[in-house]
This record gives sequence, C-alpha cells and structure tokens, in this order.
Amino acid sequence: MDRNLALEAVRVTEAAALSCARLTGRGDETAADQAAVDAMRKAFDALAIDGTVVIGEGERDEAPMLYIGEKVGCGGPKVDIALDPLEGTTICATGAPNALAVIAMADGGNLLHCPDTYMEKIAVGPAGKDVVDLDKTPTQNLHALAEARRCNVEDLTVIILARPRHEQIIKEVRQAGARIRLIGDGDVSAAIATTKPETGIDLLLGIGGAPEGVLAAAALRCVGGEFQGRLKPRNESEIERAKKMGVRDINKKFKIEELARGDVTFAATGVTDGDYLRGVHFFPGGATTQSVVMRSKSRTIRIINATHYFEHKPNY
Repeated sequence: MDRNLALEAVRVTEAAALSCARLTGRGDETAADQAAVDAMRKAFDALAIDGTVVIGEGERDEAPMLYIGEKVGCGGPKVDIALDPLEGTTICATGAPNALAVIAMADGGNLLHCPDTYMEKIAVGPAGKDVVDLDKTPTQNLHALAEARRCNVEDLTVIILARPRHEQIIKEVRQAGARIRLIGDGDVSAAIATTKPETGIDLLLGIGGAPEGVLAAAALRCVGGEFQGRLKPRNESEIERAKKMGVRDINKKFKIEELARGDVTFAATGVTDGDYLRGVHFFPGGATTQSVVMRSKSRTIRIINATHYFEHKPNY
C-alpha cells in the first residue's frame, strides 16, 4: 500500500471530525453521526483508491451510504476499508471525552468481515505482546502483564465498558488488585490508549462491538500491540450473518493477524478531547484538529496537528 495513501487517509477522518464536532454536546446522536457520515463519504471521492467498505454503517438495506459492500474512491489500488465516521455518538452528543473519526485500510481480503454484533476482547500495547491471552482469566492476564512490565498488579489500570455484563470481570480485576477505569462508550479509543504510556491505561477487557474490534486490531497491528477477539452473537440471525460473511467457527478466537492482515493503515482524528488525541477546537474563521496515522509495514506513527481556515461557510 502506498505510504502517501496513509497521509491522504487523514483527510477523510479530518472531514468527518470537523463536521460532527459542530454538534458536540447538542444532545442529538443521530444528527452528529449523520454529519460525520456525510462528510466522510464526500471525502472518499477524492481518495485515489478502488475501495470496498467491509465494515461500515450497516448492511446495504440499513444504511444509505458507507454501507457494507459500497465502493468508494476515485480509482487506484484495491483496498478493503473498515470505518466508523463517529466512534462514540453518545460521547459526542454529551460532550464527553474520547470521540473519534476512524478508518482502517488494508489490501483486499485482509480485514475480517464480521456482522454488527458483539465481540469479547482483550487489548494491550507492545509490552503485552505474546503475554496476555483471551483464554486466560483476568487475574492470570494481570499477573502475566505485571511480570512482563516488571511491576506489581496494583500498578496496572484496566479499562472496561460500564455494562451489567461486565460485573464479574470488574469484581475479579478489583480482587486481583488492579485499578479500573470504567467508560460509557468508545472502546476503539480505549484500545489504542493502551499503546501510549501517558494515558495510564494498560489493558482493555470485556465485550464490545465487533466492528470496533477490527478497527482496534488494525491500530494495534501498526504499533506491535496485542489484540484478540471472539464473536459473541446475540441471536441466531447474527450467527447466520456471520457465517454468510465467511466466519465458519463462531467460537473461534481471532488473533490480531487474523483480524487485520498484511499491510495495514490506520487513521483517526479526535472529535472531543481524549486520552490519545485532542478534539476539534474551533476559533473564529476556522478550527484545529489532531490526528494519528499509523502503518504496520513501517511501524510509523505520525501525530498530525492541523489548522483549518474556513471562508464564509465551512467547507469540509
């Protein structure tokens, strides 16, 4: 994959972030998400790719644009695309931290096709590579990670979605002695936070969205981190959809290389201020953004601070 394409991908996430950031704290999740979708779809028209959306806003009959199977780009190399124009619609609508606009790209066939269902996940930065495992208990993983980090379990912080289904995990992590940060939404941001020591987040555990799992795996592949996932369908319909997408074993533990293979590019732009990225900040006549772009081939991570000047009307 052309390295210049990685930088061009940031234009797509910037467009989505700038558009939906206008609705931060306005209480309208639907409007914020639609603004991000519209801007991202338009930005793809200028991208020199022959792209296919493999993880998007839903099936063709569920989403008018950026649906699974939609073709995007103006021509070029064939790539698969996983995207979330606004990862954290509730976060944006309430003005909370860690909302992102996100895309991942890989050569055709290299991103896992999965339905919009749940996924059991474990994510950690490079220090936990080949150390943690989805089949281990939270206690076992915490002790293994502490040993690899040469620290005590009490020094570790685990980030977990605040959901009733995680009561047992939360209880076990506390009994093991680790600290916990509970979040309402945004586990892509949470997963990539494990790769940056300054965030204070060491490990992600729990069940969240499967599409977000593929996006997080793409980011962690680029930095040498670890991610494993197992689909957790909610009903027979989701099981059948997964099988139609090529998932033969519903109980399979997917390793990071199976979720995002080959040469992978990941890009994200902050919508609201967060642990990893600053959000969009408006000023008279313009706005600033902060983005990250990563490549698995070169293990390059670029933080891009941009200033955008508008004319009479913002043109994203």
